[in-house]
Amino acid sequence: MTIRRVPHGLILVVVGLLAPLAVSAALVPVRARVNGTDAALLLVTVIVGIATGGQRSAGVAAALSSSLWFDFFHTKPYEHFSIGRSADVQTTVLLLVVGVAVTELAARGRQQRAMAREGANYLAMVHDFAELVATGESSQFVIIRAAAELTELLHLRDCRFEDAPAPRHAAQLEPGGQVTMSGVRWDVEDLGLPGREVELLVESRGRAFGRFVLVPTPGERVSLGRRVVAVALADQVGAALSGASETD
Repeated sequence: MTIRRVPHGLILVVVGLLAPLAVSAALVPVRARVNGTDAALLLVTVIVGIATGGQRSAGVAAALSSSLWFDFFHTKPYEHFSIGRSADVQTTVLLLVVGVAVTELAARGRQQRAMAREGANYLAMVHDFAELVATGESSQFVIIRAAAELTELLHLRDCRFEDAPAPRHAAQLEPGGQVTMSGVRWDVEDLGLPGREVELLVESRGRAFGRFVLVPTPGERVSLGRRVVAVALADQVGAALSGASETD
């Protein structure tokens, strides 16, 4: 018997739908002493708690559920999905708007933190390669390590190094992270790499030592930041090969 794990995102959405219902229902016995505004503010705190998980869909679900059950339990006529007073209409609408806004802010904050962590990891990767070159690690080891890192970094199906003296592939990954095809810039920036082999030149001090041939995985998005890091890794390989040629 196979037990399937429920996706974490789906669990958060379900919590987002059910938590406002539970809180709204729990306030029913004291709603004579708790006005509608206080109930709405309490539901906002529920939305904030769910939105801090960074799951945008869960926060939106919580905002929709909060407005729905606020209307049902805390606006007259009670236990009906209708609102008799304009003030309650405004409160319900504001509850939804504020809930969605809080969710968006929380999601963006989490994305920014993730981007900062990713940037730090990229910096550490390039620094490690610079250390390999500085300590005189063999150029072949640096090439093998770079091919493995490029495969993971760019979500490639394959990556190989060629020391052929002339370009043989029309698509190239340029120093700024842009991709050109037959000299024309690849405009689909949100995809990152075209569905064909891409050439990443390995150079140092104006001298070409070869290229990495990148074989993209169809449908995988590759950000500009990742492409820039890939170029930096190729530069480190170029430095290693340049140093090896000087000692020969």
